[in-house]
Amino acid sequence: MAQEQIEQVKASAEKADGSTGVGGSSSISRMGTASIPRLIVEFAIPSIAGMVVNGAYNVIDSVFLGQAMGATGQAVMTAANPIMVMFMALAMLIGNGGNALCALRLGEGRHEDAERCLGMTVTLGILIAAVVAFIAFCPITVGFLLSLTSATPEILDQTRLFVRILSAGFIFQLIGMGVNNFIRTAGAPNRALGTMVIGAVACTAFNYLFVIVFGWGVAGSALATISGQAASFVSVLWYFLFTPGVPLKLRLRLMGLRSRVVGRICALGLPSFILQVGIALVAIVSNAMLVKYGSQHPLGADNALASIGVVTRLTMFSIFPLIGTAVALQPLLGFNYGARLIARVRKTYFCGVAGATGIALVLWIIVQTFSHQIIGAFGLRDPQLVDFTAFALRVQLMMLPLVGFQIVTSNYFQATGQPAKSIFLSLTRQILFLIPCYLALPIILPGIFSGLTGLDAIYFAPPVADAISIFVAGCFAAFELKRLKKIESGSIKVHI
Repeated sequence: MAQEQIEQVKASAEKADGSTGVGGSSSISRMGTASIPRLIVEFAIPSIAGMVVNGAYNVIDSVFLGQAMGATGQAVMTAANPIMVMFMALAMLIGNGGNALCALRLGEGRHEDAERCLGMTVTLGILIAAVVAFIAFCPITVGFLLSLTSATPEILDQTRLFVRILSAGFIFQLIGMGVNNFIRTAGAPNRALGTMVIGAVACTAFNYLFVIVFGWGVAGSALATISGQAASFVSVLWYFLFTPGVPLKLRLRLMGLRSRVVGRICALGLPSFILQVGIALVAIVSNAMLVKYGSQHPLGADNALASIGVVTRLTMFSIFPLIGTAVALQPLLGFNYGARLIARVRKTYFCGVAGATGIALVLWIIVQTFSHQIIGAFGLRDPQLVDFTAFALRVQLMMLPLVGFQIVTSNYFQATGQPAKSIFLSLTRQILFLIPCYLALPIILPGIFSGLTGLDAIYFAPPVADAISIFVAGCFAAFELKRLKKIESGSIKVHI
């Protein structure tokens, strides 16, 4: 039975592409036939590298600004971070949603519908970028957003300038990052990585030129970021417009919006969007707590923003390889689930969890061993501030070895057309658990441990929330594995 399904997959892919199993068709159909561990490695290495490269934009900005401006530069980055995360949320809403639907349609042999997903994602990106630019340059709306992020009077003007420059070039991030995922689904993960590397290298070079050589500070850092994203933008569009023989093409006639498809794209992308919105909300609450308890601490509010801001950016950077693993699994899970190759779906999930856990363990060891050296790269010079930040980093990443399981499980439900479950799992850590921990632990922990202050308690919130969310993800995974057995036996039917 399994071999018969595999032959059907090959036939549907060949029919969709109008070919005979070579070129574009074979690059797609092999997702239902080739060795799963080999496919995961092939897709995961460039995907992880791509996510790390994408996450490097934030870290690169922080390093250069920290070296040029010290704690002030880090405080600006921390205050702007929730807005930057919202930018990424919008890119992932349409990028991940469109890509998930594209992979499902390819698995069903509906090639033109897959290309329509690509075209509509680009159109949605253009519209969203225009709205974001309007919001950022409207004094009322940008002022409201910066008040939410707890930008102190000392850094308010610089933070506003940083956000406005990034918003002006937001279209580059939307296409360069969001549409990049389609290149992997088209069977070219190394090309997808190349588009990201081009952007990161350009960002680093421009940061050095604008921030260090020209001394443009915050404005230079923002200009360097959008310059790097523009380089990725050009390379992504070039692939779909001018590269011969690719299995997916960006076609003008398929870029018109259809409400039903837009709704499906947004539904499938909503888990990724909710995850990023949750991160932004967490950053808003965290910044407010840092200003409140930092002002009561010898470090002060701006130093507290700088310190925990560095920890937060490093935490996000540490999680990016795990997200990269989950993103790499998406086309494999979506294609095989769409083709009803349930045994391959299950094996892909288990291999993905194992891989993410191994990566997380290595990262955890590095952080626990070299925390002071890592913090030293961000321009924090006060020894007390460095010690505080290094300890906060070790505590905040305490549960990292198990976080990969939670991320892969949440992404599994998105990839297999079950967005509601994925949304809930995304919400558990980012909103349902972490925000209450941020609000409650600074009140509770100092009463239990006399050596802890309210500021100290803030960085204990993430590992507590992680532990609870990992348990919840385990429950969801156990029920899903039982459901897959029923689908495999034919006792239940599913519709995507």
